[in-house]
Amino acid sequence: MQKILNPPVDTWTTYTQRGGQSYRDLHAVVLPILQEIKQKGDEAVRHYTQKFDKVTIENFKATTFELENASNIIPENLKKAIKTAKENIEKFHISQKEISQKIETMQGVTCWRKSVPIQRVGLYVPSQSAPMFSTILMLGVPATLAGCTEIVLCTPPQADGNIHPALLYTANLLGIKNVFKCGGVQAIGAMSYGTKSIPKVDKIFGPSNQYVTTAKQIVAEGGTAIDMPAGPSEVLVIADEYANADFVASDLLSQAEHGTSSQVILCTNSEDFANKVLHALEVQIAIQPRKDIIVEALAHSHILVFENLEIAMNFSNEYAPEHLILHVENPELLGEQVRNAGSVFLGAYSPESVGDYASGTNHTLPTEGFARAYSGVSLDSFVKKITFQKLTKEGIKNIGNAVELMAEAEGFFAHKNAVSVRLKALE
Repeated sequence: MQKILNPPVDTWTTYTQRGGQSYRDLHAVVLPILQEIKQKGDEAVRHYTQKFDKVTIENFKATTFELENASNIIPENLKKAIKTAKENIEKFHISQKEISQKIETMQGVTCWRKSVPIQRVGLYVPSQSAPMFSTILMLGVPATLAGCTEIVLCTPPQADGNIHPALLYTANLLGIKNVFKCGGVQAIGAMSYGTKSIPKVDKIFGPSNQYVTTAKQIVAEGGTAIDMPAGPSEVLVIADEYANADFVASDLLSQAEHGTSSQVILCTNSEDFANKVLHALEVQIAIQPRKDIIVEALAHSHILVFENLEIAMNFSNEYAPEHLILHVENPELLGEQVRNAGSVFLGAYSPESVGDYASGTNHTLPTEGFARAYSGVSLDSFVKKITFQKLTKEGIKNIGNAVELMAEAEGFFAHKNAVSVRLKALE
């Protein structure tokens, strides 16, 4: 990691840039694949599965036996851990249910809003470099709680053409039966356009690499909703001189191991502490199984030393990290200054890993600066908020003249007339 001392504000954009290819370059690669899937369906999906995953798939859908038998393969302690995470995620997300309230805005005019589940949702679960069964929990739990009537799950097959048993077990635990051996851009295309084997959905969820993110953005232009642009993972840690360098180094490595395009940033007010973290990184990297991935991710990551924590927080808000860890003496106080972040972890004993797996918050979060405007996945992501209104005779009398005047002022006389005919009928 490169260490930079007191970077001037006018250079911050240099350090807020993420790695990876440009959207234009990615678009040029992804669009033809999507167009072919739209035209040829399963045939194109098979072709690209063979090309990218090196696997020939005849039947995309996982069988009932495959789903149920996974429980016999997974160790009991892992099953227990998955169930613990499921319970915590359910507790946190069920608290997000909105109670519909009828509001009388004026006498005789009543308005309310109702949450209605999206009918058909598609869940994309990465598994090329690691079987991310935790993502099934993060997406499947709120989808189920919201009441989505059809849940489609796509995940890349392993080299043997099967889905990792931990993924199958978790899907079955949530009651998700439409599980398909299909990943990458081809999965996004299949769920967006629909094929003979894979159903079309209304909204697609899930994190992945730059190609899948680009595919989601392209299909969104064609009418399939997506959760958010969510590409390579990232973390920003703000730490002071009282922080534990080993803890901070472990947090940086936990994100760097996601993939070579991941980025990790440390902001601190102490150069001495920065040096301690650099040393701790060297020690911990040596024993990491995913060392090669980590080293490449760290090559485009930074340690920034600022004069004080306030400046560090200003930089963080400009960077808008997916994950923000505040490893400082008073994290709650500094946390009040957070304006842009996907999810925040307060204090020495709140590693980002707990949010990835089991604390209860969702780990599907905006990356690449989109936290300036996007929220992470929640129960709200799986519902539509539909507004209702009902007016009595008294209500249309009370509000009618205001609507007539406003409609006429805007030149919409048919709008005015829709009110006027009712008022005349009541005379």
